[in-house]
Amino acid sequence: MTTAGAGVEQHERILRQLEILITRKLDGLLHGDHQGLVPAAGTDPGEAREYAFGDDVRHMDWNLTARTTIPHVRDTIAERELETWLVVDRSPSMDFGTARCAKRDLATAAVAAFALLANRAGNRTGAVLVDPGRSAVVPARAGREPALALLHRLSSVLPAPAPTPDGGAGAGDLPAGLGVAERLARRRGLVVVVSDFLGANSWAPALRRLGGRHQLVAVEIRDPREDDLPPVGLLTLVDPETGARVEVQTSSATLRARFAEAAAAQRAETARTLRTAGARHVILSTDRDWLVDLVQAVARWRHQR
Repeated sequence: MTTAGAGVEQHERILRQLEILITRKLDGLLHGDHQGLVPAAGTDPGEAREYAFGDDVRHMDWNLTARTTIPHVRDTIAERELETWLVVDRSPSMDFGTARCAKRDLATAAVAAFALLANRAGNRTGAVLVDPGRSAVVPARAGREPALALLHRLSSVLPAPAPTPDGGAGAGDLPAGLGVAERLARRRGLVVVVSDFLGANSWAPALRRLGGRHQLVAVEIRDPREDDLPPVGLLTLVDPETGARVEVQTSSATLRARFAEAAAAQRAETARTLRTAGARHVILSTDRDWLVDLVQAVARWRHQR
């Protein structure tokens, strides 16, 4: 077997192990197999029956009534199919990771949890991949194979983008990706946004629009070194999106305290913005068991509902 073939086989084995792990822990938690999206009778036409006193005359089946000369109404079927759209931030900042894995790997695991479970109920799942300089669309499809194909694509190596003048890889345009999802998600459904939400909250307006129409879940990906600096002496920090460099003396307790305070303020602002948009917020960190955190968050949502 060639090296490339062995790598593909190992990759598929990891994805299938991830699928088994997810379905054992989360099956039945994210949503039921037969739960309507809205508390109403639905709009899809169902079986016809004879008119009975009290039936809504707007549901009269006039063609059948004319053929049989007996008044008939047509029942409606609840809209049970849930369309899930995943907006996945693949900006260079997601390549960072100092604990068990990189943030990009954690994002792939979160996508796997929502995509695989949504497809088990026969629902359709699509994705908007926010890469530096562009957004790629994976059309919404039902079935296990499209979900696995999406995971293959997420775990593959990204094409090298054109570098910025300062040597950075370029920033991902999350607001534009959310706008694409807003145009594609025509039916009311589930929208899951997976990002580290670093930088300015320019994505807030688009997120609020999505939250006003869809059930919205925001998966925030973190790394512990983004919240506090270790005392390791002189440290060179590089912004992977712009290429900007800065040298800091981490031996200074004052500087480390200011960094931690600024990081905490940024996280609090992100949480407030997500809450204002109506999103269910879950935090996954590279130094924790992501599956335990996700199960606990989903169980908490179900209890609140």
